[in-house]
Amino acid sequence: MITAIDKNTALVLIDLQKGVVKKDTYQSATEILKKSVILIDAFREKGLPIVVVNVNPIGASWLNARKDQKSMLANKGTQTIAKVGISIGGFLDILDEIKTEPTDIFITKKTWNAFYNTPLHEELQKRNITGIVLAGVATSIGVEGTARAAAELGYNISFAIDAMTDQNPEAHQNSIRNIFPRLGESGTTSDIIGKL
Repeated sequence: MITAIDKNTALVLIDLQKGVVKKDTYQSATEILKKSVILIDAFREKGLPIVVVNVNPIGASWLNARKDQKSMLANKGTQTIAKVGISIGGFLDILDEIKTEPTDIFITKKTWNAFYNTPLHEELQKRNITGIVLAGVATSIGVEGTARAAAELGYNISFAIDAMTDQNPEAHQNSIRNIFPRLGESGTTSDIIGKL
């Protein structure tokens, strides 16, 4: 349940990009996008910041650490090929439904966590942000990874649970039932807008 939203809160949208959302998900990506657009409109109306995060794992150091499962992206030659393919295929592109503005904060991450080795924390601090509303894909990966870091950094966290989904239904439910209640408050898009 959402009891309150900080006056200085940012909407953080995780990995609503063409290459991620085209994968099969537990809940309809179309519905997740509709809810995300509703949140964007509400945050714009209140003059609150919107953070648009995408993931680009090419060249990420964690790919080299996986000894049990060698990734093709750990090899420099295949990284070059993948960079071209990702660019041509629009993998990194934010979905057209997510209407961005030049004043939005754009973050590209290489890991699950949008704070790790990115300027996200500094950008939020410059704007005196004390709370974040999280939405996006995947619940148990990018959303949860970012939420864990946000909690460590002292942000008040609200989860828009009807504006997130996962490829794995059990992982999605585990995050919502067992992890998120330890990090913040969860509610629907309507609940969050009602507290803005």
